[in-house]
Amino acid sequence: MELLPTKLIEKDGEWYQVQKLPHKPNLDHIETVSGSADEYYTYSEIADTRKARPQQRRLFFALLNDIADYYIVPQDFLKTMFYGQYESYTFGKQISLSDTTESSVSDANKLLDLVIDFMFEWHVPFKEGYKLLPREQEYYLFQCCRHRICTVCGKRADIHHVVGSTIGAGGNRTKVDHTERFVMALCRKHHSEIETIGQVAFSAKYHVPVDGIKLDKETLKRIGLKGKYSSD
Repeated sequence: MELLPTKLIEKDGEWYQVQKLPHKPNLDHIETVSGSADEYYTYSEIADTRKARPQQRRLFFALLNDIADYYIVPQDFLKTMFYGQYESYTFGKQISLSDTTESSVSDANKLLDLVIDFMFEWHVPFKEGYKLLPREQEYYLFQCCRHRICTVCGKRADIHHVVGSTIGAGGNRTKVDHTERFVMALCRKHHSEIETIGQVAFSAKYHVPVDGIKLDKETLKRIGLKGKYSSD
């Protein structure tokens, strides 16, 4: 996955993103997959090109420790496995988290996302790694909701609406636009506890964020949360 220099251009009150391509694009292929060679959709994000941070290295190895403890496998094996996955995911790009690395913050975040995805997919509990989650905190909350796994204990979860977004007793969830509410995934036990002791005490007890996140309509429907969505 190649980083391309990009410029922002304003014209007639509208903003355009312009990229300089390293070679002539395959116009026949573009027209085949998009129906037009003049206008098509691509995925882009603003890359953080700063050098990968020591905090990212610490988080990576903390997560590897969680996996190694759960599966009783050597950490070096896991490191090689995830470095290989990253190389495959980025079409041959290599990564390093050493002190002399040339990999960027965005590169390291992609690697961390692969590790976190693996842990959710195979139900590996977050222990040491969770304490270090920085930017990944919101990603972690999203994955908990997506997989309906309790943010605290990893058991099967319900979708909890945080204070200020609660529906209230007797409210009909099927008539609510859940995209407008902040949510988090909690099992029945922890769902009941947060409503009993309150968000502040709950966060202090379990060291988890309780502000919640907003989910898009597609994600909400995929996890089975029925509602009346404004975009329907």
